[in-house]
Amino acid sequence: MADDHAGGDSGASDTVPVQAGALKKNAYAVLKGFPCKIVDYSTSKTGKHGHAKANITGIDIFTGKKYEDICPTSHNMQQPIVTRKDFQLVDIDDDGFVSVMDDKSEMRSDLRINPDEDELHKGIKKDFDDDKDLLVTVLGAMGTEKIVACKEINT
Repeated sequence: MADDHAGGDSGASDTVPVQAGALKKNAYAVLKGFPCKIVDYSTSKTGKHGHAKANITGIDIFTGKKYEDICPTSHNMQQPIVTRKDFQLVDIDDDGFVSVMDDKSEMRSDLRINPDEDELHKGIKKDFDDDKDLLVTVLGAMGTEKIVACKEINT
């Protein structure tokens, strides 16, 4: 009976709750629904009847857009679970999809680069076309993944 189970994810969340007062600069937080790296964090004092407030400014880790949020320091905010993994670049097809291999020699072909809009991706395409061996870093959070860094492998 257990063999016909179709599978699925573990049900684990993409985010974890964290108290707004516990966040720090360079930490990650979900601002306006987007995973962001905090670039500015300040707190304001309590008002006559209120809570201390945290003023949080963050940069979206995928698009670079700036988001701001204000939240009482005693309330919970969401913090994205961010993963960073290195892969060796194997191939780039005509549609911009890349084939990469991890350190366990497992292949993936579901990542895409956009050389027309992203300078890093343009450099990756150029270096790959010049037959350089490249190691790409993939950042993942909240169901989205993007190649965010690249370095040449010295063989």
